[in-house]
Amino acid sequence: MRISILGSTGSVGQSTIKVLNAQDEGHDVVLLTAHSNYKLLAKQAIDLKAKNVVLVNEAFKDDLHNLLVGEDINILTGEGGLLEGAQIQTDWAMAAISGMAGLPSLMALIEQGNKVAIANKEPLVAAGRLVLEAARASGATLLPVDSEHNAIFQVFEKDNKEAIERIILTASGGPFREATIESLHNVSVKEALAHPNWSMGNKISIDSATMMNKALEIIEAYYLFGLPADKIDVVIHPQSVVHSMVEYVDGSVLAQMGASDMCTPIAYAFGYPKRVKSSGKKLDFKMLKRLDFDEVDLNKFPAISLAYDCIEAGEAACICFNAANEVAVSAFLDHKIAFLDIYKIVSWAVDSCKSAEFETLDDIISYDNNIRIQTESYIMSETSGIKATQ
Repeated sequence: MRISILGSTGSVGQSTIKVLNAQDEGHDVVLLTAHSNYKLLAKQAIDLKAKNVVLVNEAFKDDLHNLLVGEDINILTGEGGLLEGAQIQTDWAMAAISGMAGLPSLMALIEQGNKVAIANKEPLVAAGRLVLEAARASGATLLPVDSEHNAIFQVFEKDNKEAIERIILTASGGPFREATIESLHNVSVKEALAHPNWSMGNKISIDSATMMNKALEIIEAYYLFGLPADKIDVVIHPQSVVHSMVEYVDGSVLAQMGASDMCTPIAYAFGYPKRVKSSGKKLDFKMLKRLDFDEVDLNKFPAISLAYDCIEAGEAACICFNAANEVAVSAFLDHKIAFLDIYKIVSWAVDSCKSAEFETLDDIISYDNNIRIQTESYIMSETSGIKATQ
């Protein structure tokens, strides 16, 4: 089986390689990509005997070439190289490039009509309709890798959809589940990055702290499973053992459970429709003392309500939500704004966005870029009242 891993040096990409290495049969890795981590990319390419690699950040292309001297590996660079690499024929691909940067390459993978595991939620949030239309046109199978959507996918009876009462996304509550709203005014970047259950990249860790990740997942679920927004709920589940649930009209609730390890959903996506080995942790029921569930504090985590508002408002609002959040998270990580300013910035962007029609991918990318520029200007504005506190 020919395999491509886009974003191979990130946390999901590395977990994907762990899953590959756990299989009894070898696989033909045709493509690995990274943004800047050329050292790890080179090691992965040599270890997996990859045929092609892409390094998006061209500043390190000479360094990558030096590490791969004598290896029969084709090297591509830049955004153009990424798009070219995504068009290499593959049977199964992992799309794990963070944020909207992964959208063009994701679409190129989908157009091949094969199995595409999607680990980055942002393209579905901003371009869900076009992504699904492309998959229907090509016959591609989209396999969600987010633990929550992967869980729903496993217990979602698509041929019995009319019997589904609701889907329930679980949320750990992040590092500030028990914090007061007042205490969040002085949150540091280090504190926000300290997720209690999962080891993730910086961006998604901040999204978990704000619960923007769960808001994005509501929109993602709306597109992936084709249910109205009022049939998508969120509950706090601090143990992160039940990864999500589907409730049926007869009162049955089907849940997928597992350890907090991304290797499990990746293995399911890799083997689908069969199940394969995973090198991830296994759930030990003898160690489970309790499973807690609670409602979300919408005053402390207003992103949840905003997600439903965006679905009702339409595609433009969803694009604004995602773009402004990416800009705001970057500003917070750079110590330019305070933690709670992330909510303020995203709310401003959604309230300010104008409706628009999107017929092509370029339409969405252009609109998304404009929102980012406007959001950056808003952050820099002296009248915005936004100032970093850490």
